[in-house]
Amino acid sequence: MTRLVLGLCALLLAIPILAGGVAAGLLGGEAAGGGQPAPSPTATGEIPVDYQRLYVTAAATCPGLPWTVLAAVGKEETDHGRNPDWTSDAGGGPMQFLPTTFAAYGVDGDADGNADITNPADAVYSAAHYLCASGARDGADIPGALYAYNHDTSYVTRVLTQADVYTTPDLTTSSGPSDAALTAVDYATAQIGLPYLWGGDGPDYGEKGFDCSGLTRAAYAAAGITIPRVAQDQFNAGPHLPPGTPLEIGDLVFYGTSDIDITHVGIYIGGGNMVNAPRRGAPVRTETYVRPSYRGATRPAPASAGLP
Repeated sequence: MTRLVLGLCALLLAIPILAGGVAAGLLGGEAAGGGQPAPSPTATGEIPVDYQRLYVTAAATCPGLPWTVLAAVGKEETDHGRNPDWTSDAGGGPMQFLPTTFAAYGVDGDADGNADITNPADAVYSAAHYLCASGARDGADIPGALYAYNHDTSYVTRVLTQADVYTTPDLTTSSGPSDAALTAVDYATAQIGLPYLWGGDGPDYGEKGFDCSGLTRAAYAAAGITIPRVAQDQFNAGPHLPPGTPLEIGDLVFYGTSDIDITHVGIYIGGGNMVNAPRRGAPVRTETYVRPSYRGATRPAPASAGLP
């Protein structure tokens, strides 16, 4: 099962950028050329062209906010305006704003002199404004911004996963996860079900279980890469992903109250999930990587290698 999952993930990451069509011309040029992620075939086939344009241009008003995140919000809320009757208890419009939130963050996106919660341009630009004000600027805390948009961690996970689906990696700078990253994830997923053990380094070290950083160290040791033992030192060792960089399979994801108080680490396996040794009484398992205490990610590599 582990090999099958990793094979599927690798296949998805290898999908080429769509070369033709109106949508590819719009997003492949404007988005990728402006430092934004290029669209996946799913994005070009699923998102109406007028909404594509709105997501790209609205995201540009907030440096560090990928247009794919904005599009994923639109997908989650009303399927890009196709289901305008999808309403929450008090929300409305294509991006499902609460009236009080729209009153505070509403933007006249089409410059017609009126900010209208039901107008697609106004709604999308307002969503970009709200996310930016909530932490998305410069990619500082996109999960936190999404949580502000909808106080539901499962919502945040769904949006980030959908954003991944809408994104095609720039194949000129990244070929997807390395063999070492895949080996590390393969090792970590094989430990699922083992008990949490404070200070535990796992069966390879003669112990029955792992703590969080023991698991990640052992996973990368299996891939021939040495990383420090404790979570704080692993975080400090880097190399850190720049803000807004999409996660790849094998990235280490870190949590804590600050960059000098890292208390937890997991290994990203794609689809918004990680493998981790969570806490006493909980075995090694998969969970969403999205938490309010998320501090960032690193991409371990051999000493001679660097970030793409």
